[in-house]
Amino acid sequence: MRKVSTFRRSIGIVALVAALAILVPALASCSKTQAAPKKLYIFNWTYYTPDSVIKAFEKEYGAEVVYDTFASNEEMFAKLKAGGSNYDIAFPSGDYVSIMIKEGMLAPIDHSKIPNFKNLDPAVLAKCGFDPGNKYSVPYYMGAAGIAVNKTKVKNYDRSWAIFGRKDLKGKMTMLDDMREVMGDALAHLGYSVNSLDEGQLAAAKKLINDEWKPNLLKFDAEAFAKNFASGDLWVAQGYAENIFAEYDPAKRSDVDFFIPAEGGPMYIDSMVILKGSKNIDLAHDFIDFIHRPENYAAFVDAFGFPSSVNVPARALKKGDMWYKVEDLAKCETKDDLGAGLDKYNAIWQDIRVGQ
Repeated sequence: MRKVSTFRRSIGIVALVAALAILVPALASCSKTQAAPKKLYIFNWTYYTPDSVIKAFEKEYGAEVVYDTFASNEEMFAKLKAGGSNYDIAFPSGDYVSIMIKEGMLAPIDHSKIPNFKNLDPAVLAKCGFDPGNKYSVPYYMGAAGIAVNKTKVKNYDRSWAIFGRKDLKGKMTMLDDMREVMGDALAHLGYSVNSLDEGQLAAAKKLINDEWKPNLLKFDAEAFAKNFASGDLWVAQGYAENIFAEYDPAKRSDVDFFIPAEGGPMYIDSMVILKGSKNIDLAHDFIDFIHRPENYAAFVDAFGFPSSVNVPARALKKGDMWYKVEDLAKCETKDDLGAGLDKYNAIWQDIRVGQ
């Protein structure tokens, strides 16, 4: 084998060192431009933020949103307490905002980073007694669960919680597997506050649910009610409009009557909160501010047939239909943090759920 001369070998080494001197900075620059995008971890209700809004945020901020879902406040809270600490933002209802504040689970909101907070309806902010001054939360949406009825199957019904007492619809109805919702419905139907702690009123609500409503239900269900309603297995379902219509054939939506019962019931203010320990706190603030940019909020409520109950400027930008109006919430009542009184509800709910 021929030997390479010392001179040529030296020239080769010099050339290699020079090439590396040029290549290393170039590679470093390339690695910066191709760095992995920032990630924002969101824990939200199912069917609650349209993909178009998420994608627009990702594009504008060069970020990736990791989006997980839950079906009830109880499920959300339990998962976070059990160590679901990777999330940056969660969407609890008002009573759970209060609980999470007391549990030290939330980071304070820096209002200077959310200029679009000015777009929120003062009337909604006035209802945020669960977080006075919105120190830890920013309202996302104010609404209520209602009742969906398949009009091709059910005739001559009252637009009331009383529909669940219809024996002729036995096995074709569900109510949410949600203690505060179902007990709040019963309390409202009886003319009481959805936050009542009166022993007699709670006993009356329990009797109504156990004796008149539960025997006619297929089950309590917070997860599959919309799919089962869309398939025709259910004719009446308590639930959220966004779930119902996301699953239902758009060509047949006129077959569905969705309403908030005339006697009212529990109303929710779901809020965006930043979880204590968030590793992406600035990006979390950016997301909250992005949501309340009027055009983005209008896209959100249009996607789900919502009224713009929280964001005032977005009302003028709405284009789509609404499954119900803000006025339909007039007799509804926000759910309070019941404190130690929650034990009463838990005990009653356990008795109601036994045997399902």
